[in-house]
Amino acid sequence: MIVDTSVLVAVLRGEPDAADWLEALAAADRLAVAAPTALETAIVLGPPRHAELDALLDAAAAEVVPFDAEHARIARLAYARYGKGSGSAARLNLGDCFSYALAHVSGQPLLFKGDDFHHTDVTAATLPD
Repeated sequence: MIVDTSVLVAVLRGEPDAADWLEALAAADRLAVAAPTALETAIVLGPPRHAELDALLDAAAAEVVPFDAEHARIARLAYARYGKGSGSAARLNLGDCFSYALAHVSGQPLLFKGDDFHHTDVTAATLPD
């Protein structure tokens, strides 16, 4: 399962639904985060929280996947099709396109908060019952 910035931020900021996201992370067989997603999350959280992000990724055994030329190509296409200004209801931003690309290339479902990715062709991961 691929994890988007929105989930990592919700967990680390202790948002009201953080426990649900933690349960989803714990239930996954395999977790991965695109390297630029890890960077985006660190930037959103700020330097004082970087160690917490590292600890969460380590505790979840999440693989931080290098972003290669194929990921960049898919992210570029995703932005053209689903990005802000494209006319799509998804209105993906740059960071969203990183998660989209890793999910698309890997064929894994994407765990995300919000409804932007529901307007794309990416497979959404579901929360455990």
